[in-house]
Amino acid sequence: MANDGPVEHGYPHLETVRAAITALYKRLSYDTIQTFATSVVPADVAFCDTDDLYLGAHRVAHELVRHYRLPDARLIVSFREMRHAANVELVAGPEYFVELNDRFRTHRRDIGAALAHEVMHVYLHRLDLSFPGVRDNEILTDTATTYLGAGWLLLDAYREDRASSQKLGYLTSEEFGYVLAKRALVFGEDPSVWFTSPQAYTAYVKGMQLARQDEQQPPLTAAGWAGRRRYARDRRHAPSGPPQPDVRYSFTPDGGGRLRVSFPCPTCHQRIRVPVRGRVRARCALCRSVLECDT
Repeated sequence: MANDGPVEHGYPHLETVRAAITALYKRLSYDTIQTFATSVVPADVAFCDTDDLYLGAHRVAHELVRHYRLPDARLIVSFREMRHAANVELVAGPEYFVELNDRFRTHRRDIGAALAHEVMHVYLHRLDLSFPGVRDNEILTDTATTYLGAGWLLLDAYREDRASSQKLGYLTSEEFGYVLAKRALVFGEDPSVWFTSPQAYTAYVKGMQLARQDEQQPPLTAAGWAGRRRYARDRRHAPSGPPQPDVRYSFTPDGGGRLRVSFPCPTCHQRIRVPVRGRVRARCALCRSVLECDT
């Protein structure tokens, strides 16, 4: 939790975020992800200053348990002084003990954001889905929270001015915006109407720009002129040409003297291989996206 300290910006964890989206589709399946088409709405996690602290925290925790479809999970919420925003003890269940930073005693509007991340830890624990290392596993948790409909709370908890700052989660605000945008493009949902933080809206707009760029990379037909020209040049020199570290497609021979091109699906980032033979339509087996390509 960045609390009155420097807030990191940009996309330093982008590849891990993309890997996390792929992992979600692989572990949950397309059909299960479609059941999360509706996000947590503000009314479900609203927390007034006049609400009882513990009753309110348990009510919000219950709503998030319901959203993640964990009907047999019970969260016991407490508060204490700690460095991080929150912590959950991952055990066999059905009871899970969540500790929230004492800061939330007076910043109650952000309790839903902190609990969204911790309840996702429980969800992923039950799925037996994790990444190696604390950092990457926390990035997976933030990404899953956001992609499955509760992470807009984490982005909305980001506030910064000349005198103070607050940011929850391990992703940067722009990375939260990117994952929210990827979700919005899949489900046709606009989470920006729920933001109370102007910085959250700005980060979402930046994230949407990057998410749109994913849909405009060659060999997709939506790629721009410069991208198409570079793709044609790389194709002429493939597969013996020098590697191109700043492009996401790659060429390989198929064994019959012809080329195949491999590129990430713009929705789930699973690698797709298609023959190099002009206009083709590819269907991602993981997220079922249909892609128009010019190979």
